[in-house]
Amino acid sequence: MHEMAVAARVVAHLAAFDEAVATGRWAAFVGRFTEDAVMSFPDLPVPEARGRDAIHAAYVANPPDDTMVATGAVTDGDTDEVEVAWSRGGTGRMRITWEGDLVAALEVRSG
Repeated sequence: MHEMAVAARVVAHLAAFDEAVATGRWAAFVGRFTEDAVMSFPDLPVPEARGRDAIHAAYVANPPDDTMVATGAVTDGDTDEVEVAWSRGGTGRMRITWEGDLVAALEVRSG
């Protein structure tokens, strides 16, 4: 693995997330995921969502209310390990696995 500036694909993904938080419209954001994508939150009592429809339903049922910014990233091929800071305080880590321009797997961890 090698440390790099935050990849443009990560910046675009976070911008789309922040817009969805601001507008409450999740369909365009969730369109950034593959049909069979997996989203998980191992540190939180949030069930894993499998598939674009389940991911959309999860965001609609329990929408996040704060935005985030990438503070650093390590890229290894189709995977980005991203450090994030939340707008309301706190930090987290995301592991994004890409399939082309779409997110195939997203894992979000606290601090």
